Amino acid sequence: MKHKLHNLLILLFVILPGRSLMAQSATAQAYTLYPVLWQQTAAEYRALCYQAFNAATHQLSTYSSRSLRKRHAVIVTDLDETILNNSYYNAQLIKDGKSYTGSSWKQWTDRAQATAVPGAVAFLQQAAKRGVHIYYISNRDTSEVAATIANLKALQLPDADVEHCIFRSGPSSKEARRQQVQQQHEIIMLLGDNLSDFTDAFEKKSVAERFTATDAAKANWGAKFIVLPNATYGDWLNALYDNRSGLSPAQKDSILNSSLSGIR
Repeated sequence: MKHKLHNLLILLFVILPGRSLMAQSATAQAYTLYPVLWQQTAAEYRALCYQAFNAATHQLSTYSSRSLRKRHAVIVTDLDETILNNSYYNAQLIKDGKSYTGSSWKQWTDRAQATAVPGAVAFLQQAAKRGVHIYYISNRDTSEVAATIANLKALQLPDADVEHCIFRSGPSSKEARRQQVQQQHEIIMLLGDNLSDFTDAFEKKSVAERFTATDAAKANWGAKFIVLPNATYGDWLNALYDNRSGLSPAQKDSILNSSLSGIR
């Protein structure tokens, strides 16, 4: 009964003139409340982050200092929800009854107040001490570089400069930017919260295709590929929507509910 009432309210918001944005905000809040709370309050979230960076530390230890120098070794990492914790932005959207917009996101990044994901600073500092440079390949817009560098410097993260911050100026795919780094360096490790942070094999794929690609790369997880937890947003959600944009709140609600697998 509650589920039917929830769907009815969403449909009313969509049908009534001028209410579609309200429905979109209400739906977005419902979907992100628990993930954002989990990120901010669950010790399990912190444990998973430490576990990821422990694995990264172990992987780094398998290289000798001589080998790292010879390889011109670098680490490529995503920023948001991999190194920088932006849960405060998502939490404020929920509190204000609003949805994500590019302008509100820019206002947040301009503040340069994201905190570090647990374990991120210690690991990257250790890598830097061993002579490994860090490249931050992010889908933040290039207009956000200066504020992001200020944020990275405040957290005492290495290579916080324009050269090592390769942000989005065109397509969202990071493959060309990874290849750009690969031309002069060997990428010994990649860090991310989204599987397209590692390889283009995951870009705009279905749920089944993402599973297949994940299984094919199973030897890399926890070794060359280090994954950080993010249940709030990402390609995993886009895959459920068949990578379609412009879906109504009612359509999203229907897709998400139909994607659940119950007892057989």
